[in-house]
Amino acid sequence: MSLPIPRVPPLRGGPVLRWGVLAPGEIANDFVTTLHANTDQRVVAVGSRSADRASAFAVTHGIPRSGSYRAVVEDPDVDVVYIASPHSEHRTLALLAIAAGKHVLVEKPIALTAEEAVEIAAAARGAGVFAMEALWSRYLPQADVIAQLLEQRAIGDVTLVTAVLGWRWPYDPASRGYDPALGGGAMLDAGVYSLWFSQFVLGEPARIQASGNLAPTGVDSDTVVAIESASGALAAVTTSIVADTPVLAAVYGTEGSIQFDSAFVMPGSFRLVTAAGTQTFTDDSGLVGRAGLAWQAVALAQYVSDGLTESPVHSLDDSVALMRTIDEVRSQVGAA
Repeated sequence: MSLPIPRVPPLRGGPVLRWGVLAPGEIANDFVTTLHANTDQRVVAVGSRSADRASAFAVTHGIPRSGSYRAVVEDPDVDVVYIASPHSEHRTLALLAIAAGKHVLVEKPIALTAEEAVEIAAAARGAGVFAMEALWSRYLPQADVIAQLLEQRAIGDVTLVTAVLGWRWPYDPASRGYDPALGGGAMLDAGVYSLWFSQFVLGEPARIQASGNLAPTGVDSDTVVAIESASGALAAVTTSIVADTPVLAAVYGTEGSIQFDSAFVMPGSFRLVTAAGTQTFTDDSGLVGRAGLAWQAVALAQYVSDGLTESPVHSLDDSVALMRTIDEVRSQVGAA
C-alpha cells in the first residue's frame, strides 16, 4: 500500500480571516511571523496589558492597530482572536473574546483545569462562535496521514504507544515554567503534547498511573505516565522541563509500527514499518519548527468558512478530555 495523501487545507488560496492577537509574547511572535510569511491570513490588531508592548509588536509585524485586550475583541474588523497568554489567563481571555462574539483559537493547554475547559466550551457553544485549542501538532500534514493509517488498520491492532518529550527550562521560580500561579510545570507545557499523542491514537485513558518529581516551587518537573486504554492497549509517556530529551513518538501494532524520525510535535518525518517493507513520510511543505503553526490557522479558517463551530479533528470535548488526563496526572504526582 502507498502512504495516504494528507487531507489538509492549502496554506494559500483558501478562506481568509482577519486575526486579532492577545498577549504579544514569544509564541505570538512565531505565530504571526509564519501567518504573514506562509499563508494568506492576516493579523489586523494586537492587544496587551501594556500599550507600549502592543505598539512595538504591531510595528514589528506590520499590524495596523494595537491596544488593550478589550479593544481587540471589540474591534469590528477582527474575525477571530488568537490567545497567546500564559496558561493562567487562557480562561479569562477566551471568555472575554467569546462574550464579544469572536471566534477563538486558545493556546494549549486550553485552560488550567478540565473545569475551566468545560466553561470555555459551554460559553462558545452558547454564543455560537468557533472555538479551538491551538494544539498545532494535530493540524500538521503528518498527523492526518497517521490518522488515515490508523483508520485503515495499516499496523493492525494498536498495542503500545510511546511519547518522550523533554525541553529544559533553566530554573527561575518567577518564570512561566516554574511559577504555579502562571500554570507552571511539565504537564501543562510539554506534557500536553505527549498526552495528546497518546489520546490521539488510543482515546481517553481507562486507567492512569503517574509518577513524578516536583520543583522547589511545587510544580511538576518530570513525569512518567503509564496509560491503559479501553481496548487494553498501553501507552508510556514521559515529560520533563529539567532535561532535554529526544522528542520522539511511536505507535506499535500487531502488524507493524509508525515511528517518528524527528520531533513528533513539529513538521518532520516518520516511518511506516510493516511486513511489506518500510515507507517514509516527509513533510515537503518547506515549513520547519514553529513555522508549522501556520497549518492550524488555515484549518481554522476553512472550518469557519464551512460553518463549523468546533474542530472536526480535535473537538472541544477532546480538549476537555485531555485536561481531565492532565488533572489526574498532576493530582497523582502532587503538583501545585
